[in-house]
Amino acid sequence: MNAGRPEPVPLRTVEPSEVAAALASSLRGGSPIAPLPTDPIDRAAAIAALQPWEPVTESDTVAVLATSGSTGARKGVVLSGEAIRASAEATHLWLGGLGDWVLALPSHYIAGFMVLARACLAATRAMPIRSDLNDLPEVVGALSPRRYISLVPPQLDRALRRHDVADALASFSAVLVGGGPISDDLVKRARLAGIHVVKTYGMTETCGGCVYDGQPLPGVDIELDDDDRIMIRSNSLFSGYRLRRDLTDELLKDGWFRTQDRGNRDGGRLAVLGRCDDVVVTGGHKVDLGEVDRCVQHWATDQDAHAAVLGVPDAVWGTVIIAVSDVPGSLDDLQALVCRSLPGYAMPRELIYLNPLPWLANGKPDRVAITSMVVEMLDKRQAPV
Repeated sequence: MNAGRPEPVPLRTVEPSEVAAALASSLRGGSPIAPLPTDPIDRAAAIAALQPWEPVTESDTVAVLATSGSTGARKGVVLSGEAIRASAEATHLWLGGLGDWVLALPSHYIAGFMVLARACLAATRAMPIRSDLNDLPEVVGALSPRRYISLVPPQLDRALRRHDVADALASFSAVLVGGGPISDDLVKRARLAGIHVVKTYGMTETCGGCVYDGQPLPGVDIELDDDDRIMIRSNSLFSGYRLRRDLTDELLKDGWFRTQDRGNRDGGRLAVLGRCDDVVVTGGHKVDLGEVDRCVQHWATDQDAHAAVLGVPDAVWGTVIIAVSDVPGSLDDLQALVCRSLPGYAMPRELIYLNPLPWLANGKPDRVAITSMVVEMLDKRQAPV
């Protein structure tokens, strides 16, 4: 166990193939690590957030991970050995015991990183496979009867389209699914296939999932402030943002982490409603883009599509709500579906076809890239000929 580092120490960047061994070394007191992606653009953005040329000053630092940047600028998140251990222990306690893990997510993002950390701390296996899971049926026989895997919703959706992959997932003690909203329809389909789906909520700052199926893990406290912002207190919280004392002081106060997410208590369980900045004003009306997105995802499921909802600045409406899909569809049908649950002013004013949709390596839609592309398309449309 790290005894603390009173003096600044170097931050070691590591390639994907090195993360497991480097993490084990760091947990034993070695140099803190910064896992890097392989994609050149992704890598450059991560390095800019991690700033590996600057020493680490926080004691007990095991790793610094870059956030995904799905909703804005990337940040380096400092994780201590204590936080990583607490998260791994709470996960195994909730799941009912130690087991082998399958790594199907990038190890430079928190979900994949924690798969390696849990296996390392439990002295079990973490078997890497392809992100499309196509080789999963070939490797399950080498795993212990108690086995776990972490996925994002698009991976689970694709897996259900292959019977052999779905059957392999059904043999797992738990399939953790997080990284973004998961529709009730997807969960129902998975459970009908015999898959034990566990819906998770968490982020890099909480060492990954800290709420499973709406229930906080052991040692995790959840509160909602007056604006329904989700507040988290736990010994699995991050130490701070890399070289960003201002942001750390703003969001990490008195042991509580002020997330950027809104939620409510639904039957005693936490329900995540969306991001705090997802509330927009269109035509003088406040609209929760998270609510619109949930409706649009039902439409997308029926269309066998992937979709996203954006709020784009508009001279007339203030903000105009736009749906983006990788499959062409009928705007009238989409609007009719949204209006079954929400007021008319909340319906998307446009349905834009964009294929392929930009995705991040962790399975989240790249909202920054999508918004930029949509704004560019709209600007060209409005430009004088």
